[in-house]
Amino acid sequence: MEIIGEVALQIVVLAVMLVGLFGLLTLVIPGLTIIWVAALVYGLVTGFDIWSGILFGIITLLMLFGNVVDNLFMGAGARKTGASWLSVGVALLGGIIGSLLMPPLGGLVLAMVGIFLVELIRIKDWRKAWESTRNLAMGCGWAGVTRFGIGIVMILLWWIWAFLINR
Repeated sequence: MEIIGEVALQIVVLAVMLVGLFGLLTLVIPGLTIIWVAALVYGLVTGFDIWSGILFGIITLLMLFGNVVDNLFMGAGARKTGASWLSVGVALLGGIIGSLLMPPLGGLVLAMVGIFLVELIRIKDWRKAWESTRNLAMGCGWAGVTRFGIGIVMILLWWIWAFLINR
């Protein structure tokens, strides 16, 4: 690939990755998946060798982990206060439905409403139900911070691939 074409490709890929990274802040855009797709396109255009394949494999694992980390953190936060698995499941389902029907915050709102209502019905104590709801929201916040950090690591790995290995 000629130098100008390679530089243009690197600029476009980096721009798409940055859109994905900052998309993580909106809760709507699947930022880690966007970063991963940009790395995949870069690899398909420039070709894979052993080192770029290893880096792309790590990028793929980070994307997969990052896409489920919010569910892990939210569930763990709620379970820490004694929320039932049913409550966590309802919150997860509410999060998925809300994300599809009412972006950008519908997922979080429905998850919180779901866990609060199930816990309120289950234990009949609104303070404990609210505590589980609050911990679910805190888990969501930590998941967002974690996903953003994972996105930065994914971009740094691509940068190593594009600017150090492909030179």
